[in-house]
Amino acid sequence: MNKTKLFCSILGLGMLTIGSAQIKQDSVKVEKLDEVVLSDSRFALKRENSGKVITKITSQELEKLQGQSIAEIIGRTVGVEINGVRSNAGQNLSYFVRGGRNRQVLIMIDGVQVTDPSQIANDYDLRLLNADQVESIEILKGASSTLYGTGAASAVINIKLREASKKKVNINLRSTVGTNRSSEDKSYALEDFSNSISINGTVDKLSYLASFGLQSTDGLSAIENTTESDKFKSNNGNLKLSYKFNNEFKVKAYTSFDNYEADFDDSFGMMDADNVSTSNQYRIGLSPEYNYNNGTVILNAAYNNVEREIESDFPSTFNAQSIVVDAFNRYNFNDKFYTVVGVNYQKNTMESFSIPFGETDFSQSINPDNATFIITDPYVNVVYISDFGLNINAGMRLNNHSEYGSHLVYSINPSFKEKLDFGYIKGMVSYSTAFITPSLYQLFEPNFGNPNLDPEENDTFEIGAELHLENKATLSLVYFNRNEENFIDFVDTGGFVFQYQNIEESFNANGLEFVANVSAIKNLNLNTNVTYTVVNEDLGLRIPELKINARVDYQLCDKTTLGLSYQFNDDRNDIFFDNTTFENVTVNLEPFIITDFYVSHKVFRDKMTLFANVTNIFNEEYQELFGFETRGRGFNFGFNLKL
Repeated sequence: MNKTKLFCSILGLGMLTIGSAQIKQDSVKVEKLDEVVLSDSRFALKRENSGKVITKITSQELEKLQGQSIAEIIGRTVGVEINGVRSNAGQNLSYFVRGGRNRQVLIMIDGVQVTDPSQIANDYDLRLLNADQVESIEILKGASSTLYGTGAASAVINIKLREASKKKVNINLRSTVGTNRSSEDKSYALEDFSNSISINGTVDKLSYLASFGLQSTDGLSAIENTTESDKFKSNNGNLKLSYKFNNEFKVKAYTSFDNYEADFDDSFGMMDADNVSTSNQYRIGLSPEYNYNNGTVILNAAYNNVEREIESDFPSTFNAQSIVVDAFNRYNFNDKFYTVVGVNYQKNTMESFSIPFGETDFSQSINPDNATFIITDPYVNVVYISDFGLNINAGMRLNNHSEYGSHLVYSINPSFKEKLDFGYIKGMVSYSTAFITPSLYQLFEPNFGNPNLDPEENDTFEIGAELHLENKATLSLVYFNRNEENFIDFVDTGGFVFQYQNIEESFNANGLEFVANVSAIKNLNLNTNVTYTVVNEDLGLRIPELKINARVDYQLCDKTTLGLSYQFNDDRNDIFFDNTTFENVTVNLEPFIITDFYVSHKVFRDKMTLFANVTNIFNEEYQELFGFETRGRGFNFGFNLKL
C-alpha cells in the first residue's frame, strides 16, 4: 500500500473514532482536572493555552509501563525513534527526532540540562537512568533553544524524578525478573533482574527521598549469530532533601550516582569479543526558590562528573566535568501576561587517554587545559493569554560561547483556541531557531578535532491543530519542516585523513505527527500515534519513514488492568563498513511489527501491585541495526509494594 494513502487512512480512522466518541458519551459525566504543561513556557499552563503539542507521560501512565526502560517508554511516543532499545541491554542508544541526531536532543532532569562532555555528541546516556526513579516526562519537539540553550534543536525531553511523600515515612519496593533472548533461542531462562527501593517522607518542614536501584541482564549477544552473551549491569542512587523555611522561601538539594558496565562485541569483524564499556556519573545540585507576590526567583545549579573507560583492542579512558547554573525570574501579570527572564551558565571540561599504536602505556590525547568552553546565555520569554482565544508565546536568547563568539536565537508561537460546549479546538503556528554547540571532542581531539567549527543552526516551522472532547478524547495533527545549516560531519579530507568540518550544504526534514487519545468507552483507553518523516538521504540513516504506535488499556475491574501495545517500524537504511573492500555499504532493513501484552493486579488493600509483560508476542525476527541481535519473545513479571 502507498505510504501516503496508508497515513491518510489512519488519520481518517482517527477522525471517525473521535466522532463516535462524541456520540457514545457515558450517561454519568466524570470530571477530570485540566491537564497542565510546563516545558514550552516554564509556567504551569493549561494544555489548551499552550501553542505546542506536548507529549506528557504522567505517573499514572508510567504505572502501566512497569518493566520497561525510560528509553523504551520515550521511544513509543510520537515523532521519536530511539534506536538500540530493542537490542542487547548494553547497546548504544541513538535518538532520532524529526531527522535529528543525539546532539540535537536535549535531556533535562528536574529542570537542569544534563549532558556528557566526554561524548562525541555531548549527549546524555539514558541507559544511566532508572525508570523506577521517574515521576513524569514531558517531550517538547521543535527548536527550543530560546528557553533551553544548546542542543534543544529537535526535542527537549524533560524528566521529573519522584518527590517525597507527604507521609512521615513511605517505603516503595519494586522488583522485576524476566527473560532476555533472541527470536531463535529456544530457552526462556530468567536472565533479566531489576530491583529498587525508595524511602521518603515529610517531617515538619523537611522532605527527604533516598532511592537505590540495581539491574543485571545477561543471555543475549550484541552481534547476531554469535554464541557468547554480553552482560549489562547498572546501579543507581539518589538522595533529595527539601526544606521549606516559610511560604516564600524553600531550598532543594540533591546528589546522585548512576553507573553501568556493558559487554560489547567487535563490530569491525562482526564477531564475539571480550570488550567492556563502563560509565560512572556523579551529580550534585542545589535549587533555592523564592516566591514573592506574583513572581518566583529560581536558581538551578548542578555539578556533573563523568568517568568512562573502554576496554578493547583500542582502549581509552575519558573524564569530564560540567557546571550548569540557570537563574531566572518568573512573573505572572494577572494570569494574562507571563514573563521569564534569566541567564544560563555552562562550563564543560574533558580529558582523555589512549594507548598510541606500537606502545603499551596510556598517554593523554585530549588535554583539559585546552578542552574547555564556557557558555553564558541571557534569555527572555513572554506568554500572552487573551480573553478571546489568542495566545502568544515568544522568546529570545543570546548565546555567548568562549570558542566561537555570540549567536542569537528566537521563537514566535501564536495559537488560537475556540471553546466549545464539549471541549475546545485549537490551531497553532510556530517558527523557532536553535543552535548546537560543537562538542569538546569535535573541537579538540588531536587527530580529528577542528577548533574552527561553527555551531550547527536549525530552524523549525510548525503548523497544527488539536481537538479536545471533554473527558472523551484528544486528537492532534502537526506538520513540521526543519532545516539544518552548518551541519558538522566527519569528512574524509583525502588519504584516509578525517576531520570534523561544517558542511556548506543545508539539509531538510519534514513530516506529519498524528496523536489520538480516546476514552470513548467506559474503562477503555486508546492511545495512538503516527509519525511520517521525509528527510534528505544524508540524514535518513535508521529513520523509518512511517512509524505507528498504539496502546489499548482496559480496566477489567477496580484492581486489574490489561494492556495491549502495537508498534510498526517502516524499512530503514543502515550503513556498515566492509573490511574487505574498505568501503561503507548501504543496506535496507526490512519493516517490522512488535506486539506486547501487559497485566497488573492490586492486592493487600492496594498496597501491592503485581504485574507481568509478554513482549514481542509473535517472536518477530528483525534487525534494528545491521548485524546486531534483537530481542525475541520475552516475559517479565514483578511487584511494586508501597508501605
